[in-house]
Amino acid sequence: MKLKTLAHVAGAVFSAATLLASPLAQAQEWPTQKPIKLIAVFPPGGSVDQVARILAPALQNQLKQNVIVENIGGASGSIGTAALAKAAPDGYTFAVVFDTHGVNPSLIEKLPFDTKKDIATVTMIGTAPMVLTASKASGLTSFKQLVDQARANKPNSYGSIGTGSLGHLAFASLAKDAKFDWTHIPFRGGGPLMQDALAGHVPLAVGSLFLVKPHIDSGGVIPLAVTTSKRSPELPNVPTIAESGFPGFEAPAWWAVIAPAQTPPAIINRMHEEVAKALKSPDIASRMKTQGIEISALGPKAGQDFINRQIDVWGKFVRDNNIKQTN
Repeated sequence: MKLKTLAHVAGAVFSAATLLASPLAQAQEWPTQKPIKLIAVFPPGGSVDQVARILAPALQNQLKQNVIVENIGGASGSIGTAALAKAAPDGYTFAVVFDTHGVNPSLIEKLPFDTKKDIATVTMIGTAPMVLTASKASGLTSFKQLVDQARANKPNSYGSIGTGSLGHLAFASLAKDAKFDWTHIPFRGGGPLMQDALAGHVPLAVGSLFLVKPHIDSGGVIPLAVTTSKRSPELPNVPTIAESGFPGFEAPAWWAVIAPAQTPPAIINRMHEEVAKALKSPDIASRMKTQGIEISALGPKAGQDFINRQIDVWGKFVRDNNIKQTN
């Protein structure tokens, strides 16, 4: 009986040790088993897609494993994030998200995942100004002109990448405080938004500097103002909204890499290290800077803290103003 008992105890200890060692062994083997999927939670053409496609080749080179970008857009990024949340937490599925990630919990009813519990932050990549632009057909050439029209009770409309996007919320907040008659027009991502802005179908469009700068440089749209507290070095002649009669106004765009919550911490930490390394490379740092992104490269805990604050701050605005998902 004693021998059987000892054998049983030894077996239980071995099983427990095996279970405890499994995530470590998995992390040590990662990423040798299969290609890594990097979900871009918005359609092609927008900033999320571009950030993912800038990072993917660098990560592939560093990790010696294929990194495949897959676009899963819709519902302000929540469809792609839901696919990420359902994926096996084995270190082979990650996603690039935008600032809508911090708004969706309060915006979308019956979200099929808990953003704080089912998702782990890998890296908060960085922030950038959003830019309010005008189409050539609008006749607008300055933010002052737009404000003067608004104060004269002239209605206007602005497009964003979707209901609940930070661009939408920032200008809904501004319009509410200033009592401007501005109507929001939601689009399904940055690509469709800029297509209509260039064609003159929407008079105003708000998007990240990353998204709109190529179209500013080509003369397709006219920049009116930026949403950060300081002017952007990439657009030094474009005023901030704060300096244009709305002191304290600040609403930067941001991007992050996320993973399923149960992904082993060792893998999450390793992936963060690889993303941070990629962001430090001169080529990628230059490409991000050119598009207006100020790299933060916050790690898992600091990145999660940042996102949790975004969820709390903008969630309150969504609830207080009864903003609902419509696209």
